[in-house]
Amino acid sequence: MVRGMAASGVPADPAWRAAFEEVPRHLFVPYYYADGSGGGRLLWSGDPDPVARGRWLRGAYADTALATRMRDGRLVSSSSQPSLMAGMLDELDVRDGDRVLEVGAGTGYNAALLAHRLGDGLVTTVDLDPEITESARAHLAASGHRPAVVTGDGARGCPQRAPFDRIIATCALPSVPHAWVDQCAPGARILTPLATGLLSLRVTDGAHGRAAQGRFLYTAAYFVALRGAVAAGGDPEDVTGGVPRHALRNDLFQFLLALSAGALEPEEAYALWRRERRPDRDRYGVTVTPDAQWAWLDDPGGPHTWPLRGA
Repeated sequence: MVRGMAASGVPADPAWRAAFEEVPRHLFVPYYYADGSGGGRLLWSGDPDPVARGRWLRGAYADTALATRMRDGRLVSSSSQPSLMAGMLDELDVRDGDRVLEVGAGTGYNAALLAHRLGDGLVTTVDLDPEITESARAHLAASGHRPAVVTGDGARGCPQRAPFDRIIATCALPSVPHAWVDQCAPGARILTPLATGLLSLRVTDGAHGRAAQGRFLYTAAYFVALRGAVAAGGDPEDVTGGVPRHALRNDLFQFLLALSAGALEPEEAYALWRRERRPDRDRYGVTVTPDAQWAWLDDPGGPHTWPLRGA
């Protein structure tokens, strides 16, 4: 798995490569659904059939996302694609001694990688679902790691463990919770999925309080939605009138639709997207202040800005 990731250039930091080599992923996915989306056969470590058990083990070390928990027909927890995790951890740019909050405990695998790199005492992972945190805690203990695993609303951060130098979310949101910015030290970095992209923010002390600003990474990212005080909401509204079919099938246009949901009409979004020559994700960014939060194209003070849904 790690050799395959290295061939694609991740992780770039040797410390993260060592973490992926030494933290056994199979301990965190004792069962998962074969097709990756919560359907198909459930593969598990205790299957009496050795062929099925071998398939489970091979899948645990495939560079793919694994669906691990369903509820009422909906996916509520998964283990992300390792190469995507590696790219996010590289982008997080941690330093020795950094205090990190992970929002979305999942299986506990990402928290174990962080704990391997930084030490258990500097890592906190939070999830709303007590069943998820209980299993994550057990998986972490089996791997020899004991970071703080907190059951709570990730949108509210974890004030009792603040301040943080880095916050990384592994769940999708419609906007950046102000609590995260408030619980960061000046100069901290926040990395979070938003609107099928990955947003990297730098936190600063402003004249009127803590603020954050940054751009999206070039890559796409799809994660299970956050549940709690701030929810990711539904998919962007179904649109047909005024928007050509080729645009509706385009990933970058879908990204703009999700990022501007509730602020731009689909026809407005299409006109902007076409006029600006189908901009890549890394031309977009987000600014967070104590009083407002908005997305922008190219320039936070430029002509193409709009408020984020749920901010």
